[in-house]
Amino acid sequence: MKDTQMFDNASASKRIKSAIQASRSPVAVLMLDEVPAHASRFKGAVAAGCVFWEKAGEKAIATTGLDHGQCAIGVYTHNLADPPANYQTELANVLAVLGDMQYARPDDVAQIPVMKERKKYVVYSPLEDCTTTPDVVLIFAQAGQGLIITEAIQQVDGGVPPALGRPACAVIPQVINSGRAALSLGCCGARAYLSILTDDVAMWALPGAKLQDYTERIAALSEANRILGKFHQLRMDDVAAGRMPSYQDSLARLQA
Repeated sequence: MKDTQMFDNASASKRIKSAIQASRSPVAVLMLDEVPAHASRFKGAVAAGCVFWEKAGEKAIATTGLDHGQCAIGVYTHNLADPPANYQTELANVLAVLGDMQYARPDDVAQIPVMKERKKYVVYSPLEDCTTTPDVVLIFAQAGQGLIITEAIQQVDGGVPPALGRPACAVIPQVINSGRAALSLGCCGARAYLSILTDDVAMWALPGAKLQDYTERIAALSEANRILGKFHQLRMDDVAAGRMPSYQDSLARLQA
């Protein structure tokens, strides 16, 4: 028997990719105390935890605080259990440097979202391979695609999503703690480490518990934007030709 949640996640991933014409699958993020059956333990080293967002495009991986150890800020925002022995020293050092640069002052650090619950593993997976409800779903998108996602978020959450800057990893606790979607513009570190986070791309993070609602609205708004785009193109052409069409005139042309 096919796993119902896996089917739902696979269907949602396919619909989202099709609706916004995305080049890569959404990424599922889960904060857990056990490694799920669909994931394997990560082996190797990365410069920062955000690198796992890109690696999750290949397969599901389960990571620990040690795997995130090269980025003390990421361990901090995710409140990970079992961090490296030098974690507190590394965190203090990096915060001191960032403060000296006026990049992240003490007041700024106090506003950075941090996971309320401490978990042992962070699992990253292609959304279609995730066999349970994700805590967060990440979508990497360009501005035109982000327009549709943002409109969908506004309809589902009843408000405009916040836009977060540094650190990029803080968008995970932001969404989990609030139960609402958020936009991450990344940070200089994430933009250095991730080839998928190019200058024209940002990242939207959605709470997995409402994935079906977001998916429905993304699909509907994609079609609405497609039709309205043609409508506005016709009006622009008419005005350029010296005509002054009413909305009904343009609608009639669209329907024709």
